[in-house]
Amino acid sequence: MVDTRRVVLAGIAAWTVALVVLLVLGDRVDRMWTWTCLAAIGLGFLGLWIMRLQGQGPRRRRQRQSTS
Repeated sequence: MVDTRRVVLAGIAAWTVALVVLLVLGDRVDRMWTWTCLAAIGLGFLGLWIMRLQGQGPRRRRQRQSTS
């Protein structure tokens, strides 16, 4: 079974690294890419929040395992 939380966190980390690289490059790159990175990071955190609401977070999984 795939831990979707880890996959989303890895994606957020990758977009964060890309954002840092773009900020270091400064004016040599189009600002659209900076906004793309920020949007992807924001959507990643939104996805984590939605997964938690749907019960895919680790807290509820632990509760289900302890009752089984």
